[in-house]
Amino acid sequence: MNRPLLFLDVDGPLNPYAAKPEKRPDGYTTLRVPRDSGTPMEHGRLSFQRRPLRVWLNPEHGPALLRLDYELCWATTWMDNANRWIAPVLGLPELPFVDFGDALLQERPDGVHWKTAPLVDYANSRPFAWVDDEQSGLDDVYVTAHHRAPGLLHHVNPRIGLREDDFGRLADFARSLDTPQDMG
Repeated sequence: MNRPLLFLDVDGPLNPYAAKPEKRPDGYTTLRVPRDSGTPMEHGRLSFQRRPLRVWLNPEHGPALLRLDYELCWATTWMDNANRWIAPVLGLPELPFVDFGDALLQERPDGVHWKTAPLVDYANSRPFAWVDDEQSGLDDVYVTAHHRAPGLLHHVNPRIGLREDDFGRLADFARSLDTPQDMG
């Protein structure tokens, strides 16, 4: 069986942007990304401040992600810029990314997150896990109704980012896909 996809958001799971701004979390390093680099903070906004964007990343996350039994894929407003700025700090290879196109940052009237439908389409009936800090129960309902394979929507607290228990939950989900399901 093909390995499941692991859709990775950057801001929240990998960059705990909501942590106290004056205290970098333990184990994290600070990356300064120029504002004119096409980063997500530039999409749809006038950037009158030219101070670099502060991003906190934990280099241990890269090896931990690579140990999981998933095919990694960026699912972030950073899109391909995640390969330029985020992957090298984490020690990740260049990864495929979901190109959100016209759906990028477009609110839906039904309350489903704007990433959800494009991720289901990208997965194309393949099992997946999605780590993000913005999913809701509406997204779970959408995935259940529109995706024919197992899907795990795993919420990560944007104040603390990915933790050991998050990696454990992701590993458990991947292992569960190898277990024959009760058909009775």
